[in-house]
Amino acid sequence: MFEARLVRSSILSKVTNAIKELLNEATWVCTDSGIQLQAIDTSHVSLVSLNLLAEGFDEYKCDRNLVMGINISVMSKILKCATDDDVVTIKAQDNADTITFIFEFRSQQKNSKYIMKLMNLDPEYLNISDINHNCLIRMPSNEFSLICRDLSQFGDSINIACIKDGVKFSTGGDIGTANIKFAKMSSVDNKERAVEVEVQEPIKITFSCRYLNLFTKATAFSPRVSLFMSLNMPMVVEYSIEDVGNIRYFLAPKIEEENDS
Repeated sequence: MFEARLVRSSILSKVTNAIKELLNEATWVCTDSGIQLQAIDTSHVSLVSLNLLAEGFDEYKCDRNLVMGINISVMSKILKCATDDDVVTIKAQDNADTITFIFEFRSQQKNSKYIMKLMNLDPEYLNISDINHNCLIRMPSNEFSLICRDLSQFGDSINIACIKDGVKFSTGGDIGTANIKFAKMSSVDNKERAVEVEVQEPIKITFSCRYLNLFTKATAFSPRVSLFMSLNMPMVVEYSIEDVGNIRYFLAPKIEEENDS
């Protein structure tokens, strides 16, 4: 039997909000150490990796490994039936074809139960445990969200250039160009606002604005975001999920087409 309880249902609601525009459905693998999800988006451009640790839950029990095919959109709708300060308990029997969500409304003597049918999905396992990188950027997550939003007004792609003394985000299109620069360790007087850049080798890589904007749906999880980059390798965008775990997005770089002139 699987049973997990969180006194803050908003955490699970934020999880579904952070992935529902990338994934229609996904396999949730429950073990005694926690819940893991790995899934490639519908366009096969990015990958989502979610890790929720057992010790991050207020109560957690998993007698045997359980694989559950979840419709993300339906799960999101169910979680919207709770308010942020409600308690949520998730239950599923071994080999069950349904999963149960129970909400306890602390503001009144009330609880509600929703039963969702599971899907038959094949789990996706990829060897993504190690993050090798030539450049690491740590910055405020809301700042990264603003960069992605603002630059997407000028172009479909964002160029990220890491050099020894900082990082530059830039783009260009028919209406003009835009670029935003950060010096290494700017705003060091405030750790939460600092932009930290670690560069082993200077690189410049181009990524899709659309997908980066979708990744920033996870901004609500953490005040900081980490970007791991290497030449000709997918970028990893990582957010911690309070004390529960983390979510990572993997995005392949865009290959610039050469002009045949």
